[in-house]
Amino acid sequence: MNKETASALDEDHVDTSNTEIATFGTGCFWCTEAVLESLDGVKKVVSGYAGGHVPNPDYKTVCTGTTGHAECVEVTYDPKVISYADLLQAFFRSHDPTSLNRQGNDVGTQYRSVIFYHNEEQKNLAEKAKAELDKSGAYSKPIVTEISKAPTFYLAEDYHQNYFANNPDQGYCAFVIAPKLDKFKKVFKDKLRSNI
Repeated sequence: MNKETASALDEDHVDTSNTEIATFGTGCFWCTEAVLESLDGVKKVVSGYAGGHVPNPDYKTVCTGTTGHAECVEVTYDPKVISYADLLQAFFRSHDPTSLNRQGNDVGTQYRSVIFYHNEEQKNLAEKAKAELDKSGAYSKPIVTEISKAPTFYLAEDYHQNYFANNPDQGYCAFVIAPKLDKFKKVFKDKLRSNI
């Protein structure tokens, strides 16, 4: 976790003791954030950029697709409440992992399916989950999810944080995120926060 992320977490007074970090990209980070923060045991989800070659990227440059960054989220979670394997299951079920550099109408490498692992255990669990899902035949096409060592995570601009919660009536939120979140909640109803 970089300095920017640490300060963002501190500002919200989230208790991060005994927590771990997971980093995922499933296309638009607004969707990913809304889905993952609904899970019990997830303490904080912040939107940002990772995996590129330009330091301190911003939304405008990432959207060009030339920086190499993916829109992603950094998840702070309590492993005693929700496991990394559970988060991986949520990750794979919340987007199309067979679609290369595209999720819906969002097209470009910045929307790639990616798992940025923070340690060898996460790497092994991610590779195992991907291989098992591929072998299961759940998808008619191969899974293209990238699995890479977690690079520097750059916090996205303030207006991207908690975007769905702050803008529920905005068109993209109402017509894309809300139905996706409703579908996700039906599948993961036993893992949702009690106040959802």
